[in-house]
Amino acid sequence: MLLTANAANAVTTDDVHALAASSSPGRAPAPRVREIRRDTPLGVRPFQRRRGLERYPDLMTIRVAVTGAKGRMGSTVVEAVRAAGGMELVAALDAEDEISPESLNAAEVAVDFSIPSVTESNVHALLDAGVDVVVGTTGWTEESYERVRVHAEELGRAVLIAPNFAMGAVLAMKFAALAAPYFESAEAIEMHHPNKVDAPSGTAIATARGIGAARKDAGLDSMPDATQLDPEGTRGGLIDGVPVHAVRLRGLTASEEILLGNPGEQLVIRTDSFDRVSFMPGVILAIRSIRGRVGLTIGLDKILDI
Repeated sequence: MLLTANAANAVTTDDVHALAASSSPGRAPAPRVREIRRDTPLGVRPFQRRRGLERYPDLMTIRVAVTGAKGRMGSTVVEAVRAAGGMELVAALDAEDEISPESLNAAEVAVDFSIPSVTESNVHALLDAGVDVVVGTTGWTEESYERVRVHAEELGRAVLIAPNFAMGAVLAMKFAALAAPYFESAEAIEMHHPNKVDAPSGTAIATARGIGAARKDAGLDSMPDATQLDPEGTRGGLIDGVPVHAVRLRGLTASEEILLGNPGEQLVIRTDSFDRVSFMPGVILAIRSIRGRVGLTIGLDKILDI
C-alpha cells in the first residue's frame, strides 16, 4: 500500500492504527506511529526543529550580512559569500553604518570582521537585531567572551568566535596540543603583516592555551629556561607558561611556527596563509554550521569535531 502525505489526501495516524487493527485480528495493537505534521515547513524535519533550524524556513538559502565589509578580510568575505552556493549577501555594513534590523535586511547570519575595539559591541548589536553571528575579529578576553555567552543564551541565539578560519592553522593548533605532553619545551612564533593592530595574534593565544592545558593535564613541570636577565623582554610574552613571540613584517599575511623540543630532537609545526582566500572555506563552513546552535562556541575545531 502506498501512503501519501499530500494536503488533500493525507493518511492520518488514526487511519494507520485502524488498518493495523483490522488486518491483524487477535494481535496486540501496532505501536503508535508519530503523527505527520502538515504544518511542518518544507524540508524541515522534526530533528531539525529540535536543533533550532526552524529559524531558517528556507533551508536552501542563508541570508548573510557582513560587518567590516570594506576591510581587507571583510571585503574578501563579501566576495566569498557571493560565490558560495546556498547563500545570499543581503547586507554589507562598515564603520559608518548602524547595525539594526533594517540595515541587516532580514539577514539570518552575520559575519563580523571589524577591529578589536568595536567587535564586542558589534556582536551585542547583532544579537539584539535577531541574527546569529560568526566572528573572525581577534582581541577577545575571558570577560568579553562571558558577556557574549550570557547575551546569546538569553536570546537563544548563537555566536561562533574563531581565532583563525584557515584549516591549516586550526589543525596546527590541534597537532600542537596533542604533541605538547611529549616534549619538555614549547614556544610559539606568530608572524603577520605590519598592518595588524593586535599582538600576539588570537591564533598564537589559542595555541599557547592549548599547549598549556595539555601540559597541565599531563602533570608536567615548568619548561626549562635558565634566563635570568632579559631587560628588553626578548624571550617573549608568557601565556599559560608558553613563550609567545610576535613578528610584524612586510610581505607576510599570516603564519605561525610552533617549536617543541626534547633532548636530541625538535618538532616544528608551521602553517602559512599566503592569501586571505585561505580563510574563506572556514568562514563559509562556520556560516552553515552555526545554524541550530545556542550560546557561544569558541574555535572552528568545535564544529570540525577534531
